[in-house]
Amino acid sequence: MNTLPINWLTEGLIDFEYKKYLLLAYLQAAKEEFGHQRLYPVFSDLIMHYRNLLQVKEHKKLVYESFPQRISRADFEKLELVYEKIVEDDETMQQIEEIVQYAAPLFGEAVESGKELYDFVERHIEISPVGITPIYHDEGYLFLEAFPSKETQVYVYRITVFENTYEKYRGINTRHLQTVRRGLALTHENLKVQLLRERQELPNPATFAVVSKIPVPLENSLLPIAKRSLVKYVANLAA
Repeated sequence: MNTLPINWLTEGLIDFEYKKYLLLAYLQAAKEEFGHQRLYPVFSDLIMHYRNLLQVKEHKKLVYESFPQRISRADFEKLELVYEKIVEDDETMQQIEEIVQYAAPLFGEAVESGKELYDFVERHIEISPVGITPIYHDEGYLFLEAFPSKETQVYVYRITVFENTYEKYRGINTRHLQTVRRGLALTHENLKVQLLRERQELPNPATFAVVSKIPVPLENSLLPIAKRSLVKYVANLAA
C-alpha cells in the first residue's frame, strides 16, 4: 500500500500542492484497503497521523506519544528540532498551517471510516470462555475461527498493562501455536484438554474462543480486532 512517512508534514518540499498530492494518494490507498476489509495496519497509521496533526494544529508542536513505537526517542528529538526551526520561519509555517487545515478533516473522515469498519467486524464476532475460567485471565489460549473456514487458529496470549502520558491501558501479545481442523470430535473443550496434555507451561490456562460470523481477512482485521476484543472481555471479567 502507498504509505505516508511519519514526518511527511516537514519532510522534503514544503509546498501545499505537493503535500496535497501525497496526502490524497495515501488516503485513496487507505480507502482501497478498507474496501477490501483490510483494517490494519492502515487504521492505526491513520490514527497516528491524525493525532499528530491535531497536536500541531492546536499547540504547534509535536508530541512523542502520538508517534508509533517504530520511531525512537532520538529520532523524534531530531524531528522535533526540525519542526521548531520551521515554526520560527513565518513563510514556511504559513504553508504548514494551510496543509494542516486541509488535511485534518480528511484524516478525520478516514479515521471515522476505519472506526465504522472496526465496529462492523466487532459486532460480528462472538467471544466465549472454553471450560472453567481460572481467576487469572491475563495469560492463556485464544482459539480463533474465521468464516467460512473449517480451521481453528490456536494462539498463546498474554495481556500486559502499559502507561503513557495520557492513560493506563492494556496491551496483548499473541503467538501462533498451530492450526487444527474442526470436526465433531474436536470441540473447543477437547482441544483445550489436548493442549493441557501436550503443553506443561500453562497448567491452568484461561481459554477463550473467538468466532467470526462474516468473512474478513484474518491477519489484517480478524486477529487484531479479536485481540482487542479479548482484552476488553478479560477486563470485564476482572472488574
